Amino acid sequence: MRPLLLALLFPVVITAATPPAGTAAPGAPAAELSAVDAVILGVVEGVTEFLPVSSTGHLIIANHFLGLDRDTPLKGPAGETLWHKKPSPKNPQGEPLTLKLAADTYAVVIQAGAIAAVALLYWNSLLSMLNGLLGRDPAGRKLLVSVLTAFVPAAGLGLLAHGWIEAHLFSIGGVIAAQVAGAGLMFYAEAWRRRQTAPTVPAEITPARAMVIGALQCVALWPGTSRSMMTIVGGYFTGLDPRRSAEFSFLLGFVTLTAASVYKGLRSGGAMIDVFGWGNVILGAVVAAVTAAICVRFLVHWLTRHGLALFAWYRLALAAALAATVLLRK
Repeated sequence: MRPLLLALLFPVVITAATPPAGTAAPGAPAAELSAVDAVILGVVEGVTEFLPVSSTGHLIIANHFLGLDRDTPLKGPAGETLWHKKPSPKNPQGEPLTLKLAADTYAVVIQAGAIAAVALLYWNSLLSMLNGLLGRDPAGRKLLVSVLTAFVPAAGLGLLAHGWIEAHLFSIGGVIAAQVAGAGLMFYAEAWRRRQTAPTVPAEITPARAMVIGALQCVALWPGTSRSMMTIVGGYFTGLDPRRSAEFSFLLGFVTLTAASVYKGLRSGGAMIDVFGWGNVILGAVVAAVTAAICVRFLVHWLTRHGLALFAWYRLALAAALAATVLLRK
């Protein structure tokens, strides 16, 4: 059943993965992330990070069906509890090391692959922004200001609410609701865009437009919503054409994903490596980079010609499939 469900959800051939162990051998990772699991998660991340379908939502789904969302505390070679945060006077219970903790961190850290894809495809824009920071490129400085303006709202809210979000919204039910709500917003945004009179000169990305896009990106902290979708829709509503909306979304994603990966890596990266080891973590990031580069090019081409409707229909189909799966498993 597990391979069939994954094959329906993601365009990749699935073979059965080795279930994670609860007790580590001396000197070995505390649980196993197989090469197959790493490739699946890398493909899911790369394909969905920049498409408006939610990479976090898809990774939550993938972790669930791969059995990587278990909260059972992991044990060391002598049967001792492994700790992410040891008990202390402030936290007598401590925080045991679990497979879910490592998998949630892995889902964020392999975004480094998607970051690398944007860096490769849009290095001219990133170099222009760097030169703008150094005072050598006025256009690059304007773009940098707009990107940072859009980045600040979600960064601030994410820092304040990350604990609550992880505790209450990282679930299959939350993803289903977000997929449906996002599809409705996309249908509305596409209809709204097509009613507008196309300007003779494409709109510029100003700090005011960037602030609106950044405010909408905050909604994407709800897993299943899609950061890419919210920023592209924000571009539509501020007068940007589909290509410019998508490309600004990619540059904003470069900054946002870099910050999220660094923050999550510093906070829980050590625990992730303790659980999974290094090899397949790197494998997943490499696979994510290759697939993300392909999907970025596809998205710009598709949006310019066809808009968002296809992705909205996909979101509804995915939500229906997930809801049916949940009901059948009860």
